[in-house]
Amino acid sequence: MARMGQVGGGGVLRPSPGRKRTVLVVDDDRVGRESLTEAVSEMGYRALGANCGAAALQVLEREPVDLVLTDLRMPDMDGLELLSRIRQRDSKVFVILVTAYATVGTAVEAMKRGAFNYVMKPIDLDQLRAHLETAFGAQDLLLENILLRERLQTLSGTPDIVARSFAMRRVLDLIAQVADTQSTVLIRGESGTGKELVANAVHQRSRRAGGPFVKVNCAALSESLLESELFGHEEGAFTGAVRQRQGRFELANGGTIFLDEVGDLSPTTQAKLLRVLQSREFERLGGTETLSVDVRVIAATNANLEERVAKELFRRDLYFRLNVFPIYLPPLRERREDIPLLAHVFIRRFAERNGKEVEGISPEALRHLMEHSWPGNVRELENCIERMVIMAGKRVLDVDDLPREMFPAAVVERPRRTLREIEESAIRDALAATGGNRTEAARLLDMPLRTLHNKIKEYGIEPVRPQPQAEPPTEE
Repeated sequence: MARMGQVGGGGVLRPSPGRKRTVLVVDDDRVGRESLTEAVSEMGYRALGANCGAAALQVLEREPVDLVLTDLRMPDMDGLELLSRIRQRDSKVFVILVTAYATVGTAVEAMKRGAFNYVMKPIDLDQLRAHLETAFGAQDLLLENILLRERLQTLSGTPDIVARSFAMRRVLDLIAQVADTQSTVLIRGESGTGKELVANAVHQRSRRAGGPFVKVNCAALSESLLESELFGHEEGAFTGAVRQRQGRFELANGGTIFLDEVGDLSPTTQAKLLRVLQSREFERLGGTETLSVDVRVIAATNANLEERVAKELFRRDLYFRLNVFPIYLPPLRERREDIPLLAHVFIRRFAERNGKEVEGISPEALRHLMEHSWPGNVRELENCIERMVIMAGKRVLDVDDLPREMFPAAVVERPRRTLREIEESAIRDALAATGGNRTEAARLLDMPLRTLHNKIKEYGIEPVRPQPQAEPPTEE
């Protein structure tokens, strides 16, 4: 996995395998700050300290900081304001807030503003270690995906097609081989695999790139409407034909026509298409004038054409005319290596489109994405990520953001608890640990005693009664 390094001043920017992760601890309490800095250092990270928000910003200007661990309540600049300043400066620096139970609602609000996570006082060091590992894993994945995306665009010259897997790299090779020829291309693959993207890539890399790229969905129209759509019609050719209309083949003259779902053509339309492929000539519906066009044909289908030919549902001669240069697009389940990169591309796209500050996905959530069968292929993954981004309230998507109906097992594995449940559980644990001593429990929770009294009443928590002492055994 890639490591983060430095370019220019501070900040998480470029891979640098030799550099330790740097965590900046911000707290106005010297004892707490030094204690936490020492703990972070013992976890194997480079730890820095700052006694206020202004000092933290100065450190960020001169040091390569990966993550800021900041107290929420500070006198000069609270954690929320510091978070906003950091986000404005460099969105790749993650922020984790340290908060008391009494301010957990504020911490959740901070996550909506872009904080990666929060930890509650008193700090559980094992939990903090897990948060740091998750945060750095998310940073690694984010930067790796960005670097891969840049590399793929450079290598393939086809930025809309994600191709990390061998199968998709083979597709890119075929596109490069056929693009600058005049050959007819037949793209095969399941629905949602990206056949239109491949057709567009062939057109854009051909000598016809300056001409039109005209698309027709052959399965979306009835036979009569499709013939009119493809070849045009003359005035009065049928009821409603009040004027002459050019068809898609005429509109595509000098460029490329993309016939999607060509396996669904009727026998009559198949015969007319065969003639166009053979001679580049046709007549408009209701007309007698023979028109000639200079058009390259790219067809696509998810149907088994060989089977349809055997059943005499598809013309054999048309099949051979279309299948000059076949390109097979594998389903997503056969190119799982592409899922992390596709997920990042979609996260970035939908975050920008919807104004959401989502920058990555957790390794555990990504594992579930890679294990899913994806019957709807890339289109299904795209819809899934769009929904997750819209619903997300944090910067890194996690298992509990996965659509429930698509990943029921994943949701069960990580049941969500409400803040109310977390707070009630914490209060009960503190009272149990202190034998029901509310003053000690309030100190342990870093919560005002009056607030604790109100919470106990609100949650209906019964007093903790001291356990009776067992009597010592007597000798007989």
